[in-house]
Order: sequence, then C-alpha cells, then structure tokens
Amino acid sequence: MKTPGKSTTVRCKAAFTLIEILVATILIGIVIAAIVMSSQTFTSINAAGMNLSTAEFLIEEIRELAAPLPVVDPESGTSTFGPESDETTLADYDDLDDFDGAVFSPPIDINRTGLANFPSFSQQVTVDNVSASDFTAVVSDHGSDFVRVTVRVFMNNDEISSSNWIRAQL
Repeated sequence: MKTPGKSTTVRCKAAFTLIEILVATILIGIVIAAIVMSSQTFTSINAAGMNLSTAEFLIEEIRELAAPLPVVDPESGTSTFGPESDETTLADYDDLDDFDGAVFSPPIDINRTGLANFPSFSQQVTVDNVSASDFTAVVSDHGSDFVRVTVRVFMNNDEISSSNWIRAQL
C-alpha cells in the first residue's frame, strides 16, 4: 500500500555511474598506451640486438681471414708496414700488416668477397705494433714481435662494436 504524500524512488544498484565509466575508460586507455610503448621498445631493442649480432659476425670474418696470414710480408720482411707497392688490390694482401688502415664498405667475408647484403655496415681494420711487456703501448712499425689487430664495425657511420687481439710474429 502506498502512503499518501510520500514519493517512492526506486534505485537500481546493479548499474555503473558516469564517474565509474569515466575512470574505467581512462584506465583502459593507460593500459593500451603502455602496451604500445612496450611493443615499440621491444622492437627497437630487438633491432639493436640484431645489429650487434651482425657486427660480431663481421668482426669474426676479419679474424678468420687474418688468422692464417703471417704478420709481416714473407718476401720483403719488415721493409714495409702496410701494403707493398705491388699490392694494389685486396686480393694481393698477403700479410697482416697490409690490412692496416683498411676500410671495407660493404664489408668483406673470410674469402675477401664483398657482402652486398650489408650495405649500411663497414669494417675498419687497424694493425699496431705493441710492446712485448705492455700490449696497450703502441711502438714504432716493426718495433716489436707483437701486433694488435683492431676491427671496428660501423653501421651508417655509428660504431656498433669493436674487438682486438694480439698476434706474435713467428
């Protein structure tokens, strides 16, 4: 029975208020923005990892190419550091010091073949004679029986990776 003079208001407790819907929409927007940003970050980190992996591969190509070569020219000995006058092409390089200052773009592989699939990469090789007692101290050309070979790999003129190793003149 209805009491006269009193109004009855029926409230439904199962519905969302406008404020609750607004807060839920904002939270969903923040979550979506976070997912998009994490996806972009993952993509850029993955690309950096691939570039580093490629750079390490290109360093190893030079290391494998240089491994069987003597440190100094087998014919002229220590008279020249760097390519000899008759060594005008990469195919003519017959000792390790011939590679001093060489830059390969596109990079090369162990067979001295250009790697056209890596056009944005380059390899830079430096060969320094180092002191027998301190491999960080550079000495004059042919001033010791030890050389340090340094290979730096660049992508679009930005250094990606570098490595060096010591070789003894036997």
